[in-house]
Amino acid sequence: MEVMNNVENVKTQMRRGVLEYCILSILSKKDSYASSILSELKDARMIVVEGTIYPLLIRQKNQGLLTYRWEESPQGPPRKYYQITDKGRQALAEMDSAWQELVETIRLLREK
Repeated sequence: MEVMNNVENVKTQMRRGVLEYCILSILSKKDSYASSILSELKDARMIVVEGTIYPLLIRQKNQGLLTYRWEESPQGPPRKYYQITDKGRQALAEMDSAWQELVETIRLLREK
């Protein structure tokens, strides 16, 4: 049982570590609002709770990686649409490179 708990903990930490990367990846394709981003993450089997994504979006905005605008919604209140900035695209490119290096490192270690 302890091994399973440890595996789940590692999986949670891994997901948390790549979540900011995933958000930038989603926004690099199109502007989106938080619940739509959550839906895309869930569709990709990246399980994230709503309370987790908002602090990340705020942090990325404060770092200049994202900006946002308000848009009227056909149903309900206006929505805050996030969009990636040029600085965010640069950060995403660096994350892409770091991800490829990490995947290659793990592949090499697993093959030994």
